[in-house]
Amino acid sequence: KEGSSPFGRGESSTSGDSGPGSNNWVLDGYRTDTGKPLVANDPHIPYYAVSLWHEVRLHGGAFNVAGVALAGMPAIMIGRNEHVAWGITNNICSQRDLYQERTDPEHPGCFLYDGQWEPAQLRAEVIQVRGQEPIRKTIRLSRNGPIVDEILPTAACATGPVSVRWLGFEPCGWLTATLGMNRARNGQEFRETGRPWLCPTFNLVFADIEGNIGLQSVGRIPLRKIAERAYRPGWDPQHRWTGVIPYDEMPGFINPKRGYVVTANNRLAPGDFPYLLAGCWNSGHRARRLRQQIEAKKVWSREDTRRLQLDVFSGRASLGVSPLIVALEGDADPNVQQAVSLLRGWNYHVRADSAPATLFNVFFTHWCKTVCRERFPAEVADFVAGTAVGIASRLLVRDVGWFQRDRTEAIRETFRTTLDELTTKLGPDMTAWTWGRLHVLTQPHFLSKRGDLGSLLDLTGKPCGGDNATVNAGTMDDHFASVLGAGYRMIADLADPSAGLWATEVAGSSGHPGSPHYADQIEPWSAGELHYIPLQGDIGGVVLTLEPRQLIAGEETIE
Repeated sequence: KEGSSPFGRGESSTSGDSGPGSNNWVLDGYRTDTGKPLVANDPHIPYYAVSLWHEVRLHGGAFNVAGVALAGMPAIMIGRNEHVAWGITNNICSQRDLYQERTDPEHPGCFLYDGQWEPAQLRAEVIQVRGQEPIRKTIRLSRNGPIVDEILPTAACATGPVSVRWLGFEPCGWLTATLGMNRARNGQEFRETGRPWLCPTFNLVFADIEGNIGLQSVGRIPLRKIAERAYRPGWDPQHRWTGVIPYDEMPGFINPKRGYVVTANNRLAPGDFPYLLAGCWNSGHRARRLRQQIEAKKVWSREDTRRLQLDVFSGRASLGVSPLIVALEGDADPNVQQAVSLLRGWNYHVRADSAPATLFNVFFTHWCKTVCRERFPAEVADFVAGTAVGIASRLLVRDVGWFQRDRTEAIRETFRTTLDELTTKLGPDMTAWTWGRLHVLTQPHFLSKRGDLGSLLDLTGKPCGGDNATVNAGTMDDHFASVLGAGYRMIADLADPSAGLWATEVAGSSGHPGSPHYADQIEPWSAGELHYIPLQGDIGGVVLTLEPRQLIAGEETIE
């Protein structure tokens, strides 16, 4: 099968920082034990007791599709119909720009643009609040967009007026495209359904029952004349958008020769791609691990795919632990040397029962702060530390002149801080510092902070493996709890005679705390188990049946 793509055969490259995201991949039939494609997806979202996803089967008229929808959306975002299966990840390409606006006391209420002072636009907003007087706000806008100073983080509020331009302010076509995806009858038709999709940006992998596989990036990316990662000068016409990348020239291809497609928030186009993609891509640890595992095995089964979704090998640790050990070898502190001996025996798998995983992840979190404090003012250093994982990884491997003091001593000092914190939190026995003691599944309810409701409604406490550099991801909060990861896992086998899929959702399918389905998927999710949903026959679960003017959901009727 010949591949086609606007940038060759669809080879991936990686850049940027490692961070939270999602995984999806699709395997050609010649790589599977059934001879038909397999599609896998595990989108990473914040964990809540009531999930953002709602698992359903949508049946009626031209629809027979199952998977998950965003709660309240009448279309399946991830899943399959009888002909096509698909999964999504975030494309990490920017659809917005922040503009620094220039003002002058001699021209009150104006913003500078192209040498002229233009009056600000004013828009009145009225927000109705039950039982209270309406809230009235006046929004100021420049030609670039609304002024957003009052919602910027404190550390970013000292620069003067800032405006934002975002494609999401325009009609997005998301629902139109998704409904088309739900009805697509083959891979090529599936690609065409993405044309109305303007915002947000996603990478869709897909396969059809005819054996075709492919990728299509949806959501448009603004055309910019100048690359800029800081505020853009709002007064300079050269920083205005000139359109969007045409849909036919967005990253996409069908039937690549290598027989698989992987996306994990990594850059999908090489450096000579003809358009500025304006991305903040993942470092590629997850995508690299997925490619390595897929290429290491000739024939894949659905069970192999399920196990790969649970993989907790850390590419970041595999690169960072050895130079960390080298830096610590000369430290005379016996506690440091005990920790070094644990790190030496580690296989870089971030398992819940691993003490070395705790040592490395807690150290690396502090190391990001150390790196930022070297160059940023104290009041903003910790604020930006969460975005410094890329440079922190490189500075752990080698010195590039970042530090004004001895880099080795900076590493040792940070590591001692790590040991002190873990001793305080977990006690003196270093071998008992297992990752799952800190990295617990945290699912707050939206009413969690209202009185004592959290103790009744939250679903928190299950030990978890993984971190934000592993395929089975678990992004941490400030206390190292797992707050974001694979809220849903799905595998679709295009050879399945009942056109079904296998899936699990970390929260139950019901948002009602009194329902038996409020938390009934946490244990299977934790064990990596999947349940089966066929498109043919009775699934014994929630079926949305389309009727004129209404949706029927179980026993509830939604007009």
